[in-house]
Amino acid sequence: MPVVSRKELFTMQYNQVTDILGGEKVLGRRISSRADLVELGRTGLRKNALSNLVKYMSLSWRDMASLLPVSERTVQRYQKYGAARHLNQQVSEQTLQLAEIMAMGSEVFGDRDNFLAWLSMPSVALGDEKPMELLGSRFGAEMVMDELGRIAHGIPT
Repeated sequence: MPVVSRKELFTMQYNQVTDILGGEKVLGRRISSRADLVELGRTGLRKNALSNLVKYMSLSWRDMASLLPVSERTVQRYQKYGAARHLNQQVSEQTLQLAEIMAMGSEVFGDRDNFLAWLSMPSVALGDEKPMELLGSRFGAEMVMDELGRIAHGIPT
């Protein structure tokens, strides 16, 4: 198995985040650094980036609403109206963070389906919470990312 540098690993994850959200056509650029994530958060993602994440995560719009800092009704409007319109900064940043988690988890677990299965099972390391239920909180999402890092490095929890 070839050794992959840390920089190459991050590049692969950024490429996967770009793809999860709909590619350069939707984002207007390829994500290649944390600075790109900051800029996309500030300028706001197009609504169809969120639609692509909903599909990738195999969630209903109602379930996605529970992970975002907006009401279910607002998420329904995202679904219904123009894909070219932009999300606000908070929703854009949460969407980017969720896409990052999906990219990392899919890498750690080998594919999206295995990772989605893990997200729905209670984790002792996460206080017997289902990781999916933690993703609606910034701190919960960080806990999930930390746990993925431990799993990736074989650190027992």
